[in-house]
Amino acid sequence: MTEKYKIKKSDLSITVFLLIGILIVVNIFSYQIFYRWDLTQGKVYSISKASKNTVANLDDIVNIKAYFSESLPSQFISLKQEVADILEEYEAFSNGNIRVEFIDPSDDDSMKRELMMIGIPQLTFEVYEKDKRQLINGYMGIAISFGSNTESIPAVKRNTSDLEYQLTTAIKKVVSDEIATIGFLTTQGTASLENNIRTAGDELAGLYTIVPVSLAEESPSVPDSVDTLIIVGPKEKFIDEQLKAINAFVVRGGALLVLMDGVNIKEGLQAANNESNLDELLVRYGIILNKNLVADRRSGMASFSQGFFTFSSNYAFWPQITNEGFNSEHSAVSNLENVIMPWASSVSVDTAKISEESVKNLAFTTKGAWSIKDSYDITPNSANTPKGATQEYVLAVAVNGMVPNAYADDYPEEQKDINGRLIVVGDSDFISDNFLRNTPDNLTLFQNLVDALSFDEDLIGIRSKGVTSRPIKELSDSGRMTMRYLNVFGITIIVITFGMIRYYIRRRSRFVDDL
Repeated sequence: MTEKYKIKKSDLSITVFLLIGILIVVNIFSYQIFYRWDLTQGKVYSISKASKNTVANLDDIVNIKAYFSESLPSQFISLKQEVADILEEYEAFSNGNIRVEFIDPSDDDSMKRELMMIGIPQLTFEVYEKDKRQLINGYMGIAISFGSNTESIPAVKRNTSDLEYQLTTAIKKVVSDEIATIGFLTTQGTASLENNIRTAGDELAGLYTIVPVSLAEESPSVPDSVDTLIIVGPKEKFIDEQLKAINAFVVRGGALLVLMDGVNIKEGLQAANNESNLDELLVRYGIILNKNLVADRRSGMASFSQGFFTFSSNYAFWPQITNEGFNSEHSAVSNLENVIMPWASSVSVDTAKISEESVKNLAFTTKGAWSIKDSYDITPNSANTPKGATQEYVLAVAVNGMVPNAYADDYPEEQKDINGRLIVVGDSDFISDNFLRNTPDNLTLFQNLVDALSFDEDLIGIRSKGVTSRPIKELSDSGRMTMRYLNVFGITIIVITFGMIRYYIRRRSRFVDDL
């Protein structure tokens, strides 16, 4: 018995020494081989395949200089390390074409002036030390340069979830010869970039050239420089010449993004059909924007005032689109988790005009949705009561393929059908500034739609890694009951089962040793 024990003890010592030796060898080789094992959903702690491909295909050196002051407050020390880890990945996959340097500019006045010129300001931090409030100046910016082109990230956020998107976008911009131009229609009562959708416009301006487009009644046209035309929430009628100008833009290969309400909501929740006739142009392409309001059992929270009281509740006319409500085959929406579309209208497709290969439905309600039209009662008291049979509704569609020329009679025979690139969403309110404050994932949807039409779909996958909401999937009553009991008793059962199995194994081992 004692001899067997000594043999086991000797074997254990040898095993420990072998494991230590293996770990040392693995550690030595790890300095030569870069690899990160990221188990999170969406791989949020490692750069995406799109970023790896971007840096792997660089033709020349891109310099990345991270300006971090040594005197930063203690809460930002870990941030510097996070940034270093991310940049290390870029460097590792670039085949030597990414060069990273960390610089402390705190005592160099000439460098401070240079940083100000490229858009990296000196920041002021408020800290408390020895019961005193102090102000500390410092830098937390990044400059990306290629030849004479330089892009900057003025200040790295403490949450680095969008840093990869910023870095890859900046790299693509400095090495690219051309940047797509996005035109926003400013006439016909559309949403204002200065007042209504400023946040969305500012985000796009970080990647694209943004220009206003005004369709005058005399000789209207879309400038030749515009690659994608965005029309957000038109409320006024177009004259025929203006619709022809938009069609001419599509005919010449321009991409069109339309966010349009079938029904307009006014003060006091008063609803009326939208008077804009842009939908008449869309119908000619085979896309039908219905004059209705869609409600869904799965909905967002809305706040209402009643007298002196304010209350919040789920509001069926704010349909909530979760992962299963997005088309998994379209990159613009496949990775989205949670979008709310307030007062949305459904969108249909005329399959006699558009082939199934050319059109993809992007966003859907649940099958527990319904719609109302003509007589609109959308007050909180009646909103959550289904009106008629429930069904699934489509709220956004994308077209990439042959569509009828809306004004075919004005064009030669070979242009009767055109290769169209269009996306139509039956809602414009989802990107308004007021709404984005509470539902930031809506902005991701908008940016993805623009990217899909205008630039590089690789960026969509990077941005969608940082979705801010992952709601629990809808469960049946029996499913909810099962989950409840698993939460209450599941861990206890697992621990008891493990303990019994462990006890049985140890008892059996002792029995074998005694033999």
